[in-house]
Amino acid sequence: MSTTALAVRLFLSSAGESNDAVIVGDIHSADLGGDTLRGILIPCGTAPQPASYPVAPGRYVVSATLPSGMVLTEDAVAEAGRETAVDFVMTDSPYESHSWQYLMGNIEPESVYRSSATIPLAESVSSRSMVAPAAGPDGALPETPFADPSPHATWIGDAPPESWSFASMLALDQDDGALERFVAEGRPLTLTGPDVAGGLVTPLYRFGPGGPVGTPGSPSGRRQFLVVEAAGAVRLVTLPLPWGPHEVEVLVNLRQSPTGSAVAVTVRDPVRGAGLAYMAQGALDTAARLFTDVEAMLFSKSANPLAAAAGAYVLIGTDHSATETYWDPWLDRLATEFPWLADGAILRSVRLLRRVAAAGRPGAGTPVFDRDLAREQARAGLIEAVDRGIPYYMLGLAWLVEGLSAFPDDPVCALRLDQVRRLSWLADMREPFLILDLRQRST
Repeated sequence: MSTTALAVRLFLSSAGESNDAVIVGDIHSADLGGDTLRGILIPCGTAPQPASYPVAPGRYVVSATLPSGMVLTEDAVAEAGRETAVDFVMTDSPYESHSWQYLMGNIEPESVYRSSATIPLAESVSSRSMVAPAAGPDGALPETPFADPSPHATWIGDAPPESWSFASMLALDQDDGALERFVAEGRPLTLTGPDVAGGLVTPLYRFGPGGPVGTPGSPSGRRQFLVVEAAGAVRLVTLPLPWGPHEVEVLVNLRQSPTGSAVAVTVRDPVRGAGLAYMAQGALDTAARLFTDVEAMLFSKSANPLAAAAGAYVLIGTDHSATETYWDPWLDRLATEFPWLADGAILRSVRLLRRVAAAGRPGAGTPVFDRDLAREQARAGLIEAVDRGIPYYMLGLAWLVEGLSAFPDDPVCALRLDQVRRLSWLADMREPFLILDLRQRST
């Protein structure tokens, strides 16, 4: 007997590339006796194979939650013994090369870029634009944007460890010459020509495991950064490389509008790419559906500690128990075996502090571990995390503030907390990876 099912998928613009991804959605019954399925996985791409979900015959509302927070819905009638197609369509990306960016919510629909009559201009420097104009002395904003906002991007493929420190990063914002010295130490490479898609308004820079796509033999070290400059604004972008075999994209959005991102970093990981965007939006429960195998990311032959760290952020953010879990030893491995990864030390320390807090709540019972020892281990881990340098993830910076704040009378923690807080004022809180706004000047 044939199964009654809904076959769900989402179409993206064709760009000569796969654009494969997975996002999360729900199936809700519009009848009293139907089925409701939450947290379904929806394949996305230029020609995605649908995911089939058995349901009882009846009327349904199928929703797809985009990483931007937008929710798409489609009505469907499931007929007995048949598989009913439910197709979402997102083919109005402004450029075919930016279909992935459009799905992730980093860029507006085609109409915003193709029709000047529909372009919503930004009204403050806090809007998501790389070149939002600065207010004048009287507080008024200029009526026209910058005449020539052409971006200048410099890849730093082998930044030395001392340049990752909080002190060095804070100096970049305070000393005009510090950025040039930082770049000079990292063997800079200016990115132009075929490596850039999308023109001058929305240039898109692509990076593979060995550096910029199309630039073979580029020297790459443990940490890589991208410096983006346009109309006096400067962003220092953390590149999450290498991320296994997958490419990383950096979108620079020079269109002044209240949506989209000024600079956005995405990983073209078809399984976990959208999960990173959900994580940045604070939707950790949704992200958890896409980070289901942290152990494989950490313990497989081709270990990916950056992906494992993302999964660990999701696990800790959605589990508030005091008891040890099966994945707690994974945090120990992240913290000890990857000394260049500040996020590993952050994750283990915050987990310890949260276990201590959970064990101290009324009704928690007798603690099954030494809470004083756990606090001391967390303190040492937080200090080590700061000393390792800036984290890859924006959530790591926020959790450093949270963790160090638990030791207000400790002068060693207080000193580091001051550095972390000052750096957080420069960070874009809306992005999964750490992006610093070093300075923004009126021209």
